[in-house]
Amino acid sequence: MFNEHKLDSIITEYKKQFIQSQWLKEKFKWEAVKCFQDNWDISTDNFTEMLINSLAKTGNLLSSKNNFPKDTIINLAKFYPNEVRKMFIELFDENKNIYKRISTFKENSEALFKKTQKIGNSHYQTENAITIYLWLRYPDKYYIYKFNEVVAVSNELESNYIFKRGEFANNIENFFNFYDEICSKLQSDTELKSMLNSVITDTCYSDPKLKTLTLDVGFFISRYYSNENDSDILANEWEPTDYSPKLSIEDWENLLNDPDIFDEKSLKVMKCIKDCGGTASCTQLSRVYGDTINFYNTTSSNLAKRIVEKTGCPKPASIKNNKWWPVLYLGRSAEKNEEGSFIWKLRDELSEALNKVDLSYIDKKNSIDFSLNQNKKYTKEDFLKDVYISEEKYDKLVTVLKRKKNIILQGAPGVGKTFLAKRLAYSIMGEKDDEHVKFIQFHQNYSYEDFVMGYRPIKEGFELKYGIFYNFCQKATKNPDKDYFFIIDEINRGNLSKIFGELLMLIEADYRDEKATLTYDGLDFSVPKNLHIIGMMNIADRSLAMIDYALRRRFSFFDIEPAFDSEGFSNYQKEFSNKTFNELIEKIKKLNEAITQDQSLGKGFCIGHSYFCNAEECTLEWMKDIVEFDIFPMLSEYWFDDESKLNEWKDILYGVFK
Repeated sequence: MFNEHKLDSIITEYKKQFIQSQWLKEKFKWEAVKCFQDNWDISTDNFTEMLINSLAKTGNLLSSKNNFPKDTIINLAKFYPNEVRKMFIELFDENKNIYKRISTFKENSEALFKKTQKIGNSHYQTENAITIYLWLRYPDKYYIYKFNEVVAVSNELESNYIFKRGEFANNIENFFNFYDEICSKLQSDTELKSMLNSVITDTCYSDPKLKTLTLDVGFFISRYYSNENDSDILANEWEPTDYSPKLSIEDWENLLNDPDIFDEKSLKVMKCIKDCGGTASCTQLSRVYGDTINFYNTTSSNLAKRIVEKTGCPKPASIKNNKWWPVLYLGRSAEKNEEGSFIWKLRDELSEALNKVDLSYIDKKNSIDFSLNQNKKYTKEDFLKDVYISEEKYDKLVTVLKRKKNIILQGAPGVGKTFLAKRLAYSIMGEKDDEHVKFIQFHQNYSYEDFVMGYRPIKEGFELKYGIFYNFCQKATKNPDKDYFFIIDEINRGNLSKIFGELLMLIEADYRDEKATLTYDGLDFSVPKNLHIIGMMNIADRSLAMIDYALRRRFSFFDIEPAFDSEGFSNYQKEFSNKTFNELIEKIKKLNEAITQDQSLGKGFCIGHSYFCNAEECTLEWMKDIVEFDIFPMLSEYWFDDESKLNEWKDILYGVFK
């Protein structure tokens, strides 16, 4: 399937450079795997801390140039630990199709990123980053996928594997088959195996199947043999390249804990940049978090001066121009699609130290709020402005929820179920108050012990701990004059009888405030009348079984449909005044008609309007990305057995951009 003689000559050169330079530069890959294997524990109580420790040695694999997947996934885990835990559980489930797992992880990352309302460049959870997670977890099975790299290796080795941009499902299958062939060749090279064994230390993964060695050979080929150099690596490089404050992670951690160095203003700046993924311009920071552009410049300069004075670290050569920021950041000119004129990137050691320091309190002290502006008035009119449904349907939703106490919003992907659920709660309360709203996601491993109560291991044995729903009920019981809302995403993914246990009866409207004896502590417990449950389910997921009768009897079900023809979306569309966008929406409507009429699909599989919402600017690139990375993957799954129909709609949608 490829030119083995060419690979032989490349391996010969690889061996020459291996001990002298290649191993010294790339050893961190084997150390990254060992670190991950030593720290990964999906069931740990403190998932975020475990994730930080597991990814601590990944270096520039998960943080380079404009790409910061590690910082972002850690940031998401801080806000949504259970959701991110669930994402990794599903990603590492070897019983499921790998393409589906990668796509789902990417989609869920996007959804969480949008929920935080932190305006950064991206969630950065690309196919490359996600295959890194898979490789770290299963280093004897997977490699790291990077499109440009595998294309370069394929071209250099004259392979007959085809890799086309935008066709990830085929690419990933070809990639693993291709690298498995290379790996097989390396496994037969006793000299190369001996060289690797001679340098492996206790800090490195032993790599018995040579999978990590294989991906390193691929990297070697793409960088040193391919004629297709990555021009973007050299373009707009981070600067300065000749300066470092020479401070370790531990040094930075000590400084962060010194209030004379990192005062409240300095910690606010660090928190803001960190929550933007580790990179941001002062213009972006000012718009998202308030304060002037000069505030971020001046605070950073004064902080850098204090650090130099405290530690005696080298001064940046640029101080003659009053540029002290290189102590804290690397920098580069902003690109066309980026906000501001100059971008800062936290130094790696400082970024790692920030992961180890608790900055959660900074949100309140400095009024940094990444939720939906808590405790601000929110009316029915606000809801109807934000959510594209009719007033009649809204009134019905409110009436049924107050009467039934439990509803489920069901609909196709992208119809805005999550967006609607939280705002429905706010509109009933009359204010945006997240203290009275709890949001969780169910998954197949979610249990009664997570939800209500159960025994958890501690050093001395086991301890009875209360679950998230139990605690929220207690909170609502103490404040009976206020409405509380418990929102459950993916409610049909959990085993409801297992999760709710005896509470399955107590959540019924007629049994609210009725007491039942709980399994573990033997005490009486009730679900208060002022607590409302809003569930959400994606009815286009083929992998889910039919909803059991117990759930259907206790909840009212509401269909949430695409709202392209609603007054709200029409007004949103008119604001763009973009002919291409208008044409694209018309094609999506036609596509939904075709999906609805397809006997194997139906209206539950239609494309939702939320894919096209919340854009600040209607660019051609944005529209193309939605089609290529959101719409086409779904259509590929819908019509996996009807290639002609799939290609027909690809031509129709791509035709919009011609």
